[in-house]
Amino acid sequence: MITIRSARQDEAAILADVGLRAWEKAMIPVGETKAMVENARLAFWNFVSSEWLTITVIEQNGDVAGWAARENLDEDITDFWIDPVFQGQGLGTALLAAVEGEIRHLGFEKATLETHAMNREGLHFFEKHGYSVHWLTVAYNPKLDRDIQTVGLAKAFVAPEPVGYGQEF
Repeated sequence: MITIRSARQDEAAILADVGLRAWEKAMIPVGETKAMVENARLAFWNFVSSEWLTITVIEQNGDVAGWAARENLDEDITDFWIDPVFQGQGLGTALLAAVEGEIRHLGFEKATLETHAMNREGLHFFEKHGYSVHWLTVAYNPKLDRDIQTVGLAKAFVAPEPVGYGQEF
């Protein structure tokens, strides 16, 4: 049974572990993640401990399978993590639909997110669900001592108004 709910303050450790496992898988194409694991573990712990009110959790049969966050409770999905052992079971699709529902309910016309450009699985997942690339940037990452490309994605909930010339009669 799938359950989608708000995070609880007392589950920071499990949310941090799920996020870290999903992050490690997503970072494989970038390489050299072993040196960054402890920093990432601490970052996940700090985030879920302080921002748990902005997190939506998905469970399967009572086990936390993933979570998503909207740090500013706006249209920007700042975190989206499905534990690798639960990937490919439709849980990401269900969680994304729930988060998009929250965004729509608040009156936003689109959802946005970003990921690194080598996260092919993540990019494919979001593109399959209607997201398209809106920007690409390259920034130096001192921990990896190299430039990393970041992709910004967006999904419009409302069809854009047609743009034309002159008045319609």
